[in-house]
Amino acid sequence: MNYFSSDFKLGILGGGQLGKMLLFDTRKFDIQTYVLDPSDEAPSKIACNKFFQGDLMDYETVYNFGKQVDVLTFEIELVNLEALTQLENEGLKVYPSPKTLKGIQNKGVQKDFYAKNNIPTAPFERFENLENLKSKISDLKLPFVWKCTEFGYDGNGVKIVRQVSDLDTLPNVECIAETMVPFKNELAVIVVRNPSGEMKTYPVVEMEFHPEANQVEYVICPARIDEKVAEKARAIALQVSENFNHVGLLAVEMFQTQDDEILVNEVAPRPHNSGHYSIEASYTSQFENHLRAILDLPLGNTDSKVAGVMVNLVGAEGFSGDVVYQNIETILGWNGVTPHIYGKKQTRPFRKMGHVTIVNEDMQEARRIAEEVKNTIRVISA
Repeated sequence: MNYFSSDFKLGILGGGQLGKMLLFDTRKFDIQTYVLDPSDEAPSKIACNKFFQGDLMDYETVYNFGKQVDVLTFEIELVNLEALTQLENEGLKVYPSPKTLKGIQNKGVQKDFYAKNNIPTAPFERFENLENLKSKISDLKLPFVWKCTEFGYDGNGVKIVRQVSDLDTLPNVECIAETMVPFKNELAVIVVRNPSGEMKTYPVVEMEFHPEANQVEYVICPARIDEKVAEKARAIALQVSENFNHVGLLAVEMFQTQDDEILVNEVAPRPHNSGHYSIEASYTSQFENHLRAILDLPLGNTDSKVAGVMVNLVGAEGFSGDVVYQNIETILGWNGVTPHIYGKKQTRPFRKMGHVTIVNEDMQEARRIAEEVKNTIRVISA
């Protein structure tokens, strides 16, 4: 099929920042794109050929959108599975497939999948709802990690339960209680795979989290870990990918334990925060490779050209309203520093508003500049 400067139409469910960054590459290749998002102010609206406003969880909306395109992908997991399944049954190429998404969308189902396929993961128990968990609290060892199985994102839907009273503020929804792992590092590996079965992994990255918001603050590539641990992490990521039989990108988040074992935390079947560094630091960005994969084109080189550190730009505490990027001119004057502004007009505390990539031949220097970037730029309101 001719994808370039043709009548071919790629549909993207979700018009957030991931979609916007993917559209940079569709424009580079002159591929027509249709985007569906609930918000009329979605960041992707300015960059696609046609924009549709609608509910991603509504069957008819997703189904009717899918009937207008030749290949359908998504940048968010919270989409109507039944509509995707029906579209696939009618012959539309949907990547990643509804079957893959079904195994990932619910975190309880995802954890069961790891257990069934002998993929190392932290011990856990599933509960129908919070009341059910409370009734069995005496069987659980404190502290543990509580996770809602659906609709969690960016640290929402995850809480460390240190005492029974911590449960009082949690919603009464389906959830899992996961054993708290004493880990050295939080790592991630992005796997890219096309329908022909060609697979590649990006280098292992290390993630540093904000202690309060439970959000990634820094992503460091390559991870500062032993090469044997890195090889193990990439091998496990490939195993996860093969078991899910996914097409496109799969971001595999992991824990490196104190004795250098690798445990899979969770996965995302789409471009991911842990791969944003690749736009500047890799031969082929994660977004271009997702596009190559879903169109069954040869995959690009996943190696890094240079060390890269990504800093997330999130809304500062105490500020809500029209966004202002304070001191952005300062960081624009620094070598190897590239800001990405997502296009969200309204800021609020800890909302992801952009990211900054720092590239440098010297990893330690890149990390030092990243800290300076973090301390200089502020996302506030007017």
